[in-house]
Amino acid sequence: MSAAEPSSVARAMTWLAVGLAAILLVWGILRYGWSMDIHQRFWADIFDRIHGPMTFRFYLQPVMAAIAALPDGVNDARAGHKSFFWSALWDSSAPKGRLREGLISTARVVLLGLSMDVIYQFKVLDRFYPGEALMMALLLAVIPYFVFRWIVERAARWWFARKGTNTLA
Repeated sequence: MSAAEPSSVARAMTWLAVGLAAILLVWGILRYGWSMDIHQRFWADIFDRIHGPMTFRFYLQPVMAAIAALPDGVNDARAGHKSFFWSALWDSSAPKGRLREGLISTARVVLLGLSMDVIYQFKVLDRFYPGEALMMALLLAVIPYFVFRWIVERAARWWFARKGTNTLA
């Protein structure tokens, strides 16, 4: 993300993704509860998604996360920021708003992941499990985003050092 303030559409999409994630989590717990049977079905359903219809999303969602992470990682290297995920959560000297920046960057990918898993569940399972949809969006979009952003930031930092480029420009 650039240093400019995010657009109102980006902020609205972020709030939609965060709100929808919270609603899905609460809805899933209230509707299905949490027992050992539910836990086993949950993980069996998660691993069953690797095979069968719509497996293309196991490639599409991480690629989308990588596309979102690319400019953010380069901007981190230019600004001299440390690894995004660690500095956003545990570095008190990091600028405020780093976590918000990550949420804004991943909102589209999370919404895409949620919608793809809803389609998958109704097509294959004939049911909807909100917790599973949320877990798939996290596994296929959010985690890859943080990993790709870190890789891009490290590679860009190396590239700028090699070229002697001013990283703050």
